Amino acid sequence: MQKLTAVAHRGDPYRVRENTLDSLRSALQLGADAVEIDVRLTRDGVPVLLHDETLKRLWEHDRPLRSLSADEVRGLTDGGVPTLAEALAATDGSRVMLDLPGTSEVRVARRVVDVVRACGAEDRVYYCADAAAMLAVRGADSSAEIALTWTTSAPPRRALLDAVRPRWLNYRFGLVDRALAERVHSDGYLISVWTPDTRRSMRRLIDLGVDSITSNRIDMLCALRDGA
Repeated sequence: MQKLTAVAHRGDPYRVRENTLDSLRSALQLGADAVEIDVRLTRDGVPVLLHDETLKRLWEHDRPLRSLSADEVRGLTDGGVPTLAEALAATDGSRVMLDLPGTSEVRVARRVVDVVRACGAEDRVYYCADAAAMLAVRGADSSAEIALTWTTSAPPRRALLDAVRPRWLNYRFGLVDRALAERVHSDGYLISVWTPDTRRSMRRLIDLGVDSITSNRIDMLCALRDGA
């Protein structure tokens, strides 16, 4: 049986601000097998780590990221929003799951893929998001490892699976029961889930045989993974 992959959601957000280098480092120090980060482009096409469309929630600037250059983002956040290149350097040797919220254009996906290649990180990076984003990634990189995020218990259409060619199917944790997990495995895919944050939910999913769990509570998840 494959060992459970413990993925840190945006780093270690209960201790350190999400999607920052310190948050990623904290998660890896706690034992995460991989870190999940959100990537968007600035106005000048630089991939940076930010989940939201604006800087409001985390950085108290109600400015859309797409209206700002990378230098402007750096100034407004005192360097707190790292570039993708900086994040890949900070996680050197570790697996990184790139979530691409709002991405549907091959042009955008190609820019992200180009940075991953330039950093020599193709072998440790994989991608997750909805069908539109993952189709864009597949168009940008025929060999990319993909976790197709799926938000219903009904299976994805065969034509979509053939086009995306995912390795993983990535579900909200509450959707997953034994029948779904067994179906995903029987169809030849790995199953990943997001984002259970209680011990009870994590144990249930581990018992169901999921292959990967993405959580905000990476310390708790690693303890369960290791049988503590």
